[in-house]
Amino acid sequence: MAATALSKKELFSRLAEGHAAGVTVVTPNLRLAQVLRAEFDAFQGAQGLAVWEDADILPFGALVGRLHEDALYSGPAGAVPLLLSDAEERALWEAAIGESGAELLDPARAAAQCAEAWRLAHAWRIAGALGKFAGNDDHAAFAGWARRYLEHAAGDTDGARLPDLAKDHLPKKLKVLVAYAFDLLPPQTEDFFEACASRGIEVRACGPLRAASRPKRTSFKSPREELAAAAGWARGRLEAGAKRIGVVVPDLRERRREVVRVFSRAMQPGGHLPGAPKAPMAFNLSLGAPLAEYPLVHAALSILRLSLEEITFSEASRLIRSPFLGGAETEMARRARLDAAIRKKLPARLTLPKLIGVAADCPGLRSILESLVPVSRSKSNDPRSPREWAQRFTALLDAAGFPGERALDSDEFQARAKFHETLGEFARLDRVLGKIPLGKAVSALRRQCAETLFQPETAGAPVQVLGILESAGLEFDCLWVSGLTEEAWPLAARHNPFLPVALQRKAGIPEASAETSLALDRRITEGWARAAAEVVFSSFERQDDREFSPSPLIAGVAEGGVEAPSVPKYRDAVFSNRVSETIPDGKAPSLSAGKVRGGTRVLADQAACPFRAFARWRLGAEGLEQPAPGPDAMARGQLLHALMAEIWSALKTSASLSENLEPVIDKAAAAALKDAGLEGRFAELERTRLAKLAREWFEVERERGDFEVVSLEEKREISVSNLTLSGRLDRVDRLPDGSHLIIDYKTGSRLSPQMWLDARPEEPQLPLYAVSAKEDIGAVAFARLKTGEMRFMGFSRDKDAVPGVKQVHDWESLLSRWTSHLRDLAQGFAAGDARVDPKEGLKTCRNCDLHPLCRVHERIAALGGEGGEDE
Repeated sequence: MAATALSKKELFSRLAEGHAAGVTVVTPNLRLAQVLRAEFDAFQGAQGLAVWEDADILPFGALVGRLHEDALYSGPAGAVPLLLSDAEERALWEAAIGESGAELLDPARAAAQCAEAWRLAHAWRIAGALGKFAGNDDHAAFAGWARRYLEHAAGDTDGARLPDLAKDHLPKKLKVLVAYAFDLLPPQTEDFFEACASRGIEVRACGPLRAASRPKRTSFKSPREELAAAAGWARGRLEAGAKRIGVVVPDLRERRREVVRVFSRAMQPGGHLPGAPKAPMAFNLSLGAPLAEYPLVHAALSILRLSLEEITFSEASRLIRSPFLGGAETEMARRARLDAAIRKKLPARLTLPKLIGVAADCPGLRSILESLVPVSRSKSNDPRSPREWAQRFTALLDAAGFPGERALDSDEFQARAKFHETLGEFARLDRVLGKIPLGKAVSALRRQCAETLFQPETAGAPVQVLGILESAGLEFDCLWVSGLTEEAWPLAARHNPFLPVALQRKAGIPEASAETSLALDRRITEGWARAAAEVVFSSFERQDDREFSPSPLIAGVAEGGVEAPSVPKYRDAVFSNRVSETIPDGKAPSLSAGKVRGGTRVLADQAACPFRAFARWRLGAEGLEQPAPGPDAMARGQLLHALMAEIWSALKTSASLSENLEPVIDKAAAAALKDAGLEGRFAELERTRLAKLAREWFEVERERGDFEVVSLEEKREISVSNLTLSGRLDRVDRLPDGSHLIIDYKTGSRLSPQMWLDARPEEPQLPLYAVSAKEDIGAVAFARLKTGEMRFMGFSRDKDAVPGVKQVHDWESLLSRWTSHLRDLAQGFAAGDARVDPKEGLKTCRNCDLHPLCRVHERIAALGGEGGEDE
């Protein structure tokens, strides 16, 4: 397009003439149109005007869409084809792929790639070569899908073909068309501009002002440090009075949440605290998040799923606590307590009737859930049109009291409006889908919400965080471009997999070859270098175990120091203004003598960490459980204990091991499963597992000499120091010499009798039973019931008392040492020892659920070795 250039000042002057001048400005993207419109408003305000006509500035796609709509409603019926929505277009591609018989892992993803290939083929004028140009199987498949897609479209048009249709319906009132900041013109777009010129429309080009600047280059140790520095720099420039501050993050889509977190804490420390007033942020991101991720929309989709199908417990838990369900504010505390309580009762997946059954303590919630039942069952679930399903979904949301009692804030209000818009687009699928089953309807709506990027509108923010494409054509007072490593920039060639590579290169598609991609990225880099008076290019040196060098495209930029003040952390600001009071937190009130809850686990926890024992057995603290599919490790352990108790109740002595044990094993497994309440497939799997373990274990038992089982699952009260603890002995055997063996069944791999010899012994139950028993104890042992590792492990007074159990030459000395260690633990617990003192550091803490209470990570290091947040 050889259009005469127009300066930006001239452009604003012509726009100031109003609509009578017939000037329309088109931009490559929406953000640039919004920024340009704001700049024009500032220009008019600087002229001393209070009122002026709005400038006609819009993205190219919006312009051709408007031209199509005007033609559609101004001409005779049927003269102009209807425009398919993105959702309709995607549905037609899926139908075309499905009819071809292609077996794909993700048809929906393939349909999205097909839509992009279709757009690319028309934009670069290669659609006519589809199926004619030599290619591979993917290219041939796409050509066939494209033919089916056109058949299904039945005369309708789509976004890819819309510019060609719109150029035939140009309005007479359009006198001047200005193409602003078009660095790259696909042939289709260029043809549109030439068609405008041929109709007598004045076509002009315009671009941003270019600043005289000397960019600086700097680097940081890690991406995290680089991003934090960019946020601190942006805040510093904002405080210095800059009005237009840009930060480019190339991988903004992948790092969106991290960017929001880092910039929020830099711009508004303390804004993330509970109860902090919600205020507009000083920064804005160019990329929205999937609509389905917004809490209000997530709640709406969960209501629909719960009403119509089985959902996961985590989704049901989030819905119970959601503020967007009717009565949420009134029953907030009750619903939170209900959520904690039902974690011990419900399975990993549940239905609406099951949730109603456990909601008795929350009458408001139960009433809401019950109101969903007649609506969900009011009509048959036979296939229906998307419009009918949309009406059903709306009725369900109304019955659930959506969106809750409290007034919505601005972001929530806009999210609800966008959800209703998306629901309306789903209803429009009538034209292309016909009648569909309920499951497909719910999935289609969820996918639309997941694929729709949404960002609430806010007042103009001075700091703009942008992706690569969104930053093109913008002007700034100061600009920071991050992440410019040799691997990230220039971008690697990324041709579309459904179009022949040679055809893409011949058409000149920049992303199709390394040469054209490099040329485009070099132009973008040059544009950044002149986009502001102050420009900073940055990179990072290391990520994980990999080292990086700066991009060759910024190698010629001089290195220099960048003034990027670090932003004080909110916690540091609070601490520096502290009025502190020191309270020893490792000492609790003493405990009076008597029985304590927790049984022998008290001493095990006291040995692992005194605070753990104090919090669990004196404060009653416990983490929230997360239901798992099928029995968890603890439930499986209980099943194993029940199995062994049933078997030995029948066998009694070692002599019975010579008999046929299969009937005994099968009967015991069935009894254990019945007591546990397991049914169906899980019960069958567990029965097979238990029987297999029992058969393998009895091979170990047969290696022993004679013995008699004298007690099973026996409850005992044990006195240690001034504490009385309850215990349960898994099994006690009488040996041939009259002494007794105490057995504790275990299924884990991390077991060793050596753990009993420390002053803070792990798993101290067996030593405790040994020193407190009235019987003559001659051995104590773990029975490890783990496939491939079946054996006894422990200590005995006599040699070869039990295979695998080690003889202790001074048995009485060992018992005396255990007595001393256990007494010290009991006395420490009774005295109020509540120190956060994990025995083996964070290794002890990994399976503990009290981290939020003890905050051990603040004393030692980030849990799990992760670089977690430090605030």
